[in-house]
Amino acid sequence: MQKEAISDYLASRKAMVERALEQAIPGDWRVNGRLKEAAMYSLAAGGKRLRPIFVLAAAEAVRGDEQAASVAMPFAVAVEMVHTYSLIHDDLPAMDNDDYRRGIPTNHKVFGEATAILAGDGLLTHAFYVASEAAALGVSAERTLAVVRDLARLAGFPGMVGGQADDMEGEQGITSIDQLEHIHLHKTSDLIAFSLRAGGHAAGASVRQLDALGRFGTNVGLAFQIQDDILDITGDQDKLGKPVGSDERQGKVTYPFLIGLEESRRRVADLTEQAISAVRSAELADCGRLEQIAMRLISREH
Repeated sequence: MQKEAISDYLASRKAMVERALEQAIPGDWRVNGRLKEAAMYSLAAGGKRLRPIFVLAAAEAVRGDEQAASVAMPFAVAVEMVHTYSLIHDDLPAMDNDDYRRGIPTNHKVFGEATAILAGDGLLTHAFYVASEAAALGVSAERTLAVVRDLARLAGFPGMVGGQADDMEGEQGITSIDQLEHIHLHKTSDLIAFSLRAGGHAAGASVRQLDALGRFGTNVGLAFQIQDDILDITGDQDKLGKPVGSDERQGKVTYPFLIGLEESRRRVADLTEQAISAVRSAELADCGRLEQIAMRLISREH
């Protein structure tokens, strides 16, 4: 049976994730109406859904069947909630002070700063509730706990949040590519590496396979960030959903700023090759989709 095209695969997995996100806050819970509206506003704002798709694709790669995606879905929803909370908070006046995200007004522009902060807080907290539900779908308690621990670590002080703090402190003082890479390894790559490992856990991956999936995620995550920096210079505003050149106007140090566009493009290609090499060495049931997604990220325009 011939596989669907990668564009169709990504669209179908994105639709699966978005259906799950719609149901992620139980309907019988008593939740402040405006708070829930604000949380769902950003959660439903679209985007590539890259992290949850990686969760599903990793699970499918380990088991070699598409049914693995349903078992991994709680982890996919959890990581998208963490990612969305980080975007809400990143956009706040005290952080990046952005007016638009994914082509629509940022959360605090619609709901006010206080509600936006609480919506982010709620999504972060609820992510751990959702992740714990994987145990009810057959993921062992030991593996579910391992994923929850990974999420807390890679989204927290030594991971994404720590990377964001380093980014804020270093915006005006970054002078080397090593400093910039350190920030983005934590700010971006850690959560993508989590996504790959979480999908692996859901499908029963071995320690060796989990390590390879994590290395794939780290390399792809860094390539993804460098490509973002490139697109901020060369991209189309309508496709990006935000003004081109915003990094430069805000005084942010980027890969093209430090090493130029051509070297940045070479780094994206090298990191993608390393990512693909990692999953090919893992003896997964089928790593084809992961390879296709990695290659797709190189050629993206938004």
